[in-house]
Amino acid sequence: MHDFPWGEGSVTGVGSHPGEDPAETLRLVLGESPGLPYLPELPARGPGADMIGRTAALLVDLAVGLQPSGWRFTDHPGRDTAIARGHLARDLDTLEELAADVEGPFKIQVAGPWTLAASIEMRSGERALADPGAVRDVTASLAEGAAAHVRDVRRRLPRATVLLQLDEPSLPGVLSGTVPTASGFSRIRQVEPPNAEDALRRVIETADAYSIIHCCAPRVPYGLLRAAGAKAVSVDASLIRDEDAIGEAVEAGIGFFMGVVPGTDTRLATPARSVAPVRELWRRLGLSPRSLTEAVVLTPACGLAGASPSYARGALRHCREAARILQESADD
Repeated sequence: MHDFPWGEGSVTGVGSHPGEDPAETLRLVLGESPGLPYLPELPARGPGADMIGRTAALLVDLAVGLQPSGWRFTDHPGRDTAIARGHLARDLDTLEELAADVEGPFKIQVAGPWTLAASIEMRSGERALADPGAVRDVTASLAEGAAAHVRDVRRRLPRATVLLQLDEPSLPGVLSGTVPTASGFSRIRQVEPPNAEDALRRVIETADAYSIIHCCAPRVPYGLLRAAGAKAVSVDASLIRDEDAIGEAVEAGIGFFMGVVPGTDTRLATPARSVAPVRELWRRLGLSPRSLTEAVVLTPACGLAGASPSYARGALRHCREAARILQESADD
């Protein structure tokens, strides 16, 4: 039996939501995922509220600006950085106002070092990922910025246990060498696993919070994430391929955030059918139903930014009902 900061039957979201009202969305999160609430992200507010711009606002001694091609490092912080920091500041003030008494786990999300390096351009126009020195700078800056963010949220939520989720959708492409160059005519050389592991470990250790790595891709490098210090891994359950690696991770005490509901509007199956693939996976691996309810948090498969507000609420409720079914089956 392993210690997890969440209780049995917990559900949560990946992070993003539709809409532009942080107070309204946070109330939704607190109501629909009370066992593991999180700080919602609202990219519909525009540049600076997106995953990359939001995380770039946390960087220490590195400034970015928005170009037609995307975010790019600049000599000094400008209007775009101010907008990004303004969005985050309003979200944190709203968090303190509405959730200061929250007890138990509370999750925040930032882009991981590899997704950040694969997304932000250097002044030359090429992605930072193409330059090992730039990657080191991004990693060091992110580590400091994430640590400061964790401390700020702890100050605002003194009764909560802060969980830090690193969003790494680009990591499989970084490891396989499939991230395109700025021109699109070539690919950036693949990053060796020990180097990828080292960067993730630096951010995790410096931030000093219970760490989750989210990677909604078929080729999740479970072993690398464990070695880097991740305490939990967040995946799209429909994309799971390496089942044995999941079994090894669970037995080693790693938690899993299993995405069982599509992130955009669709007609949902019954909660029992939505969670059936996860139950079947546990059965094939020979893991106990009790470990399933302890180690697994149910989530939508990805962020909900592309969903309608009513679907976003319904998706979290659907996860809660599916989690209840898991608990009942473990008690039988």
